[in-house]
Amino acid sequence: MGDNRPIGIFDSGVGGLTVVRSLLEELPQESFIYFGDTAHVPYGNKSEQELMRYAREIIAFLLDQDVKAIIVACGTHSSITLPRIVEQYDIPLLGVVKAAASCAVKTARNGKIGIAATQATVNSRAYTNEIKRLDSKLEVYETACPSFVPLVEAGKLEEEETREVVSEYLQPLLDQGIDTLVLGCTHYPFLAKVINEFTGEGIEVIDPSCKTVEQVIDIFSRQDLFNQNNQPNYRKFYVSGNDESFYNVGRLLIGDTIKEVHKVRISKA
Repeated sequence: MGDNRPIGIFDSGVGGLTVVRSLLEELPQESFIYFGDTAHVPYGNKSEQELMRYAREIIAFLLDQDVKAIIVACGTHSSITLPRIVEQYDIPLLGVVKAAASCAVKTARNGKIGIAATQATVNSRAYTNEIKRLDSKLEVYETACPSFVPLVEAGKLEEEETREVVSEYLQPLLDQGIDTLVLGCTHYPFLAKVINEFTGEGIEVIDPSCKTVEQVIDIFSRQDLFNQNNQPNYRKFYVSGNDESFYNVGRLLIGDTIKEVHKVRISKA
């Protein structure tokens, strides 16, 4: 029978569009509703209490849209809030940490893995803990990259400023001898061209969005959640803050999949 309801996706801004990009490639028949919490971007400097409030409000909004599953397309929320709330809902809630960590463990050849993430994610040690749970012998080095999200939100994907910041943040990881680098925030794959140019061919770069969609496919297969109807699918985009910036940068990132952006107020505060 399947399920023709949409998939819910959320992030602080345009970062989660990396997951949308993967969904369009792997599950083009699915409808989805995307929420970008642009009123609160970036998440990396927010407190745990603030993040919990944002997550609950956004999930409530998506549930009101009758979604069949929610992808927490955000490394910070996946690290901090998702483990605390995942059991409180009746539909699948999927984050990006476990899938990316599992891929990194399988990929690492010399036992040294680097994590590039937001400050909040680094502080949570979510990636390190998950990787160590899978293989305690691996060495994990994490670094915070606070300027990456603002650069992506501004559409600065290949500028000289971006190249300088990438070098500043990632050189210490390369100095540790890593051969695998996890992009621990969904914004970061939009900088993949510059990152890959800097790290070179010897470093395997893990995009969490691709691995998360693989996880979605697995769960949908087991729970019969694929859209199997012949009805036209739809894609809706909502934001809590600047809708014009999201529209412009979003179309730069994933093209005309974004037809329009709706600004909504969901905060009770």
